[in-house]
Amino acid sequence: MLNQFTVKQAITITSIVLLLNGCASDPVPVTAPILSGEQMLNESQGIANLGDRWKKGKQMVERGNILVREGQNKIDEGNRMIEEGEKIKSESEEGYKNIKK
Repeated sequence: MLNQFTVKQAITITSIVLLLNGCASDPVPVTAPILSGEQMLNESQGIANLGDRWKKGKQMVERGNILVREGQNKIDEGNRMIEEGEKIKSESEEGYKNIKK
């Protein structure tokens, strides 16, 4: 029985010592992987391509907005012409009715 108690104490003490050593030691520094020149070049070209694609998209949006504004102006002008034409037709019909009287 005394032997078991001593073994348990020895295991407990050893575990505590190992735990304290692990906590007290300096952490292992994590190093970032070193990129090769080729890998950096490939990545930077990929980013540049994304930037160019974004610029093209922005230009398309701007051009589309211009076309929509121009189209809306034409629609407004067309509606104005229709209203004016309807007014002229109505006035002409009234004039015709007055002549017939």
